Amino acid sequence: MQMSACTNLCSLQNSSSSFHGNGIVLPLSFSMGRRRFLSSICIRSSYSTREDDYASLPISVDIARDGVQGLVEGATPDMMKRRMLLASISVLLCCDPPRYMSAKALGDPSMTLEQVTPPVIGPGTLFPTEERVVRLFEGNTYSVVNIFDVTLRPQLKMTGVVEIPEGNGSGVIWDSQGHVVTNYHVIGNSLSRNPSPGQVVARVNILTSEGIQKNFEGRLIGADRAKDLAVLQVEAPEDLLKPTKLGESSSVRVGQQCLAIGNPFGFDHTLTVGVISGLNRDIFSQTGVTISGGIQTDAAINPGNSGGPLLDSKGNLIGINTAIFTQTGTSAGVGFAIPSSTVAKIVPQLIKFGKAVRAGLNVDIAPDPVASQLTVRNGALILQVPTNSLAAKAGLLPTTRGFAGNIVLGDIIVAVDNKPVKSKTELDRVLDDYNVGDEVLLKIQRSGENLELPVTLEQRS
Repeated sequence: MQMSACTNLCSLQNSSSSFHGNGIVLPLSFSMGRRRFLSSICIRSSYSTREDDYASLPISVDIARDGVQGLVEGATPDMMKRRMLLASISVLLCCDPPRYMSAKALGDPSMTLEQVTPPVIGPGTLFPTEERVVRLFEGNTYSVVNIFDVTLRPQLKMTGVVEIPEGNGSGVIWDSQGHVVTNYHVIGNSLSRNPSPGQVVARVNILTSEGIQKNFEGRLIGADRAKDLAVLQVEAPEDLLKPTKLGESSSVRVGQQCLAIGNPFGFDHTLTVGVISGLNRDIFSQTGVTISGGIQTDAAINPGNSGGPLLDSKGNLIGINTAIFTQTGTSAGVGFAIPSSTVAKIVPQLIKFGKAVRAGLNVDIAPDPVASQLTVRNGALILQVPTNSLAAKAGLLPTTRGFAGNIVLGDIIVAVDNKPVKSKTELDRVLDDYNVGDEVLLKIQRSGENLELPVTLEQRS
């Protein structure tokens, strides 16, 4: 290893140089009357294993030394400073011309791109669980559609990455006739205008096998606000209609895997995976009603997922995603779906009648807070029984006032076909399992006595 020839400058003005790790300090001292100007030039030391790096210098050390001495003769302090700066630059250029006179080339031109490119590893084989999820998604994604409410103006909301119109949601293809199932609240703006059956209320995007989104008019077939369900129909080629496979929500168990497909924040056909977290939950729907029997999941459900399918591990539809429990507007790991048992019952009615035909007693039941004020802690209290109704013919009695103005409680329903009823909400939930014309056995309490009355159910008004 050789040190740069610049170190010979240490002899200038009888001053000694000192070596400080990365550089050499050359003190240059000059006498100027009473003033003494001291300048130190710090020069980076250069080391090399190649002797030809400094084989030829553009200026000799002796010339540099003589030039520095000449600078001080007859110079003012300001001139001295400027001249010393020029001298410093000259010394630096002498020490390492390759470093300061030209840019050093980066990289190694002798290497080829192939030599510096790491080998690309193939995808390999997926784990069995991954392969199963991939197959489930690929087999069901074409059954999922994107739905836009047509009453929305082109005023958009910024979500950070894309712009989403309010009312953007999902849906599932129900059959080969082009029926599409979604949530009532997804097309709520259109439904608030009381559209007639067959009227266009939404735009529906269907994914083709080529990955292209094709847009169709969604015409209203029927809607049920109480269950937050709606049915649209599109006139699309049959090869684009991939109906979903209906599963049994009654056989779902907590802990089993589930998948949700939808269009959260406008990102179409997004898959999220989770487990069933709970069953028989009361869903407080965006339509303002409570839906019983809901399925709870931790699969991420965000705005835009509404109306999309919740699938079991076999790819069967077990629910329609409808709501999330959150304080931020995004998924917090608590999502809800309308069970497929409810969907399978309501959707055919919407297709056939345009509305849900729900069985009931057609009696006025006291809301739970009112019943509690009347000291009814268990059961559904009957307030009114319409004249000539099937309930009146069966002998059910309403709540009345006595001669003294006191309240005489009516019949309290405590069970339907041995299914316990503790409140009005539970009575509605139990009756959802029946059809119009079914006969049920009611267990009631009347003035402290327990009675059983058979009643035929009629269409709920």
